[in-house]
Amino acid sequence: MQKPERSYSDLIVWQKAVLLTLEAYRITKQFPREERFALVDQMRRAAVSIPSNIAEGRSRGTAKDFSHFLRTALGSAAELETQLIISHKLTYCTAADYEKVSSLLSEVRRMLHAIINKLGTSE
Repeated sequence: MQKPERSYSDLIVWQKAVLLTLEAYRITKQFPREERFALVDQMRRAAVSIPSNIAEGRSRGTAKDFSHFLRTALGSAAELETQLIISHKLTYCTAADYEKVSSLLSEVRRMLHAIINKLGTSE
């Protein structure tokens, strides 16, 4: 009997990326109103893009496609990291929130790199 294909939602990296997105939404609720259509939107879009690209890539069915979308997710993670640093420097988020989100973001990035490296050796 063939082993059933794992869904993207079974991937720990996707689950962590969803948590990261929720944290990004939580902290951006505290940002000034004038940032609503600027930094808040950018951070939320970058955060949402990470699990979305993991899901899309996993659903494509090939290691090459999956790797491509994981790299796109890494790009979004870099965007979010930059925006998080800026928001912290502008004192829009607390040091505790910055550390929490930054730590989760680092974990997601490490996991993405590990999967990309594993996929690279299997091609």
